Amino acid sequence: MSSVTATTTTPSPTAPGRAGPAPDGARPRLDWRLRFGALSLIWGFSFLLIKVGTQGYAPFQVTLGRLAFGTAVLAVAMAVRRERLPRGARTWGHLAVAGFLLNALPFSLFAFAELTIPSTLAGICNATSPLWGMALSLVALSEDRPTRVRVAGLGLGFLGVLTVLGAWQGFEGLDARGTALALLASLSYPVGWIYVRRTLAGSSHSNLSLTSGQLLLATLQLAVVTPLFTTLPTEFAIGPLLAVAALGTLGTGLAVLIQYGLVAEVGPTTGQMVTYFVPVIAAAAGVVILGETLTWSTPIGAVIVLAGAALTQVRPRRTA
Repeated sequence: MSSVTATTTTPSPTAPGRAGPAPDGARPRLDWRLRFGALSLIWGFSFLLIKVGTQGYAPFQVTLGRLAFGTAVLAVAMAVRRERLPRGARTWGHLAVAGFLLNALPFSLFAFAELTIPSTLAGICNATSPLWGMALSLVALSEDRPTRVRVAGLGLGFLGVLTVLGAWQGFEGLDARGTALALLASLSYPVGWIYVRRTLAGSSHSNLSLTSGQLLLATLQLAVVTPLFTTLPTEFAIGPLLAVAALGTLGTGLAVLIQYGLVAEVGPTTGQMVTYFVPVIAAAAGVVILGETLTWSTPIGAVIVLAGAALTQVRPRRTA
């Protein structure tokens, strides 16, 4: 559900250091604008699906189901394209960390957060990932130099966060724990991206192979943790179960495949623009379908957050 985009739920396809050709080597039949819109809708509705899923199942169970369905989709894609999982203990070790930071941890945090906060707020919190990413990259990536515009974007973005949270009212009516979990989830993504960039850049394995391995390990992590903290449900609610299946199949598995094609065709900059549509769709879905309410500060703050996030992505022009 985030990727300097929201991702997905997995690292940006360019995380290993290259966009590469389209995975199947063929020109996509569907126009990239339609796929861009589909990806925005899929990730935007993911927060609604998390909310519905947690109405019938524990957060860890929702996350485990999501990862299992997503991994199954990528396994099918791997079989169709006749690709193999990565080899080497070192690579698998890095993928285990990446799976935790980019999948197991943020997915679980968002699921726990939505027990007490609206899906609209969770979607807006997710949009802060580029802000966290820019702040962290200034410290962790020596080649990512700050500019006045990007620093201004960082300040503007966090001003937007305070607006969303209603800081001038003393955060009245806000569930602090749920909001903190959602913000921590959005922070986990850029931490994971930086880790991947430092450890897997230039890997000889394809992006599909790496991400499939990453999701598989994240699924195994949740498979170990979930039985320790939850019990089997006494009944299987159909609505929440379908929500989890859609969350994994569409919001995790299919979204990754769509994102690969977009980045390969139009480049990472355009592909990452999905980030700015996701909170809008998440808010609309929460209000229209779930009946969640918005105060005036929520959409205004969201616009400020997105404006700040956009500024943090501005890169200085290279002089000849």
